[in-house]
Amino acid sequence: MNIKLIVDFSILRLVKVVWEEAIKTKLNELPENLKKEVLDFIEFLLQKHKKKMKKRKFKFDWEGGLSELKQKYSSVELQHKALEWR
Repeated sequence: MNIKLIVDFSILRLVKVVWEEAIKTKLNELPENLKKEVLDFIEFLLQKHKKKMKKRKFKFDWEGGLSELKQKYSSVELQHKALEWR
């Protein structure tokens, strides 16, 4: 594995731990009645995220759309063409 990737993953794990600890610390500072509101808000965010994820499911209706170009271009050439078309 590339050293840069290992370092990047390590940094991401560290950032995750820092965020989690910051959230726990702030949560512990809240009075009990506000902790329920935090839980409700987390549930709201999770539901909102799930709805967005459902909308993002891939459709493969484009599959085979470039099949007529298969004989004309290699897969690498098609990738370059796709970048040009964007």
